[in-house]
Amino acid sequence: MVSAEPTTKEAIVKRFFVAILLLVSTSMLGFAQQVPEIPFDSAPNFFKFPADLHLGEPSGVAVNSKGHIFIFNRGNTTGPAYGATASQLLEFMPDGKFLREIGHNLYAWSYAHTVRVDRDDNIWAVDKGSDMIVKFNPEGRVQMVFGRKKEASDEAGPWTRVTPPRPAVDGQFRQPTDVTWDTQGNIFISDGYINSRVAKFDKNGDWVKSWGEPGRGQSQFNTPHSIAADAKGNIYVADRGNRRIQVFDPNGGFLNEIKIDVPIPPDAHPWMGNQPTAEAAAAQSGAPWSICITPGPTQYLYSSDAFPGRIYKLTLDGKVLGVLGKTGRQPRQFGWIHEMACPSENELYVAEILNWRVQKLILKPAAKSSNNE
Repeated sequence: MVSAEPTTKEAIVKRFFVAILLLVSTSMLGFAQQVPEIPFDSAPNFFKFPADLHLGEPSGVAVNSKGHIFIFNRGNTTGPAYGATASQLLEFMPDGKFLREIGHNLYAWSYAHTVRVDRDDNIWAVDKGSDMIVKFNPEGRVQMVFGRKKEASDEAGPWTRVTPPRPAVDGQFRQPTDVTWDTQGNIFISDGYINSRVAKFDKNGDWVKSWGEPGRGQSQFNTPHSIAADAKGNIYVADRGNRRIQVFDPNGGFLNEIKIDVPIPPDAHPWMGNQPTAEAAAAQSGAPWSICITPGPTQYLYSSDAFPGRIYKLTLDGKVLGVLGKTGRQPRQFGWIHEMACPSENELYVAEILNWRVQKLILKPAAKSSNNE
């Protein structure tokens, strides 16, 4: 009579492979669910506007050392420049009360992109439409100008993408996107939609160098859309079109590449348009539209995407610590976060160009694990 039971050796081998399979499955499941969801609140009606002032598309937000909030807004439309001029720099008190408009009727205003505040509370506005970056002192007066607007007398029009790309020109910008500084005060400008490079100036505004070109390789860019620096002076570039954050030393030496891979929720949907294919969704998820780095002895990197419309909290070496939010029109939902300010680990300001608003977010210190969802 032949036994139906496997031999002792066969049983051991079978149990071994079953155990390995269970271990791998459990590990994969744990990986997919291990990123916690961070609970947070949105301060309702935080900003107080005068009766005749409205936000259009707020493309930028920044906070200075006194807690004043600056919003760079695609509003106050006049023109034409190439179309309607849409740039307006607004300042609010820490409690959200409107204080003033900075640079009213400024020649550089064309199409707002981002605003940043340096360690001396100078305000820097990056205008994509005029190809200019303007530094204001805390009183709101122009201190430095970078780039040059096309002259209306030359029948000016916006820069266009051509193949092969036009060579970059030192000191000239083509749709710049953002600005940051290292510990020495050197200035780094992400430039941008056309040139796809980073330009470096010294603290006096003198040209130093640039690095990068259009492409998908190391130190190449496809729309460097946001830029930030850590306490060591390392430069983080949101390489949006390549779905990654590239990290460089202050001289442009490549240090690291950060990719955000967090499973997309099954109920995720875009703010507008059809539901993306799985391939298109994967290409958009984690693609960094905006980044900011918190102050303090322990710094954190925040990054936002357009779909599924989340904010990601990371360590500076790229480990995802948590996620929050989703696409939508309600409070605590987002419509294309174009810039973020993170004055502390648990306080964020997010400028949404589709929802025409800036939300103040308060993150809760105790994270809620998505395992319980």
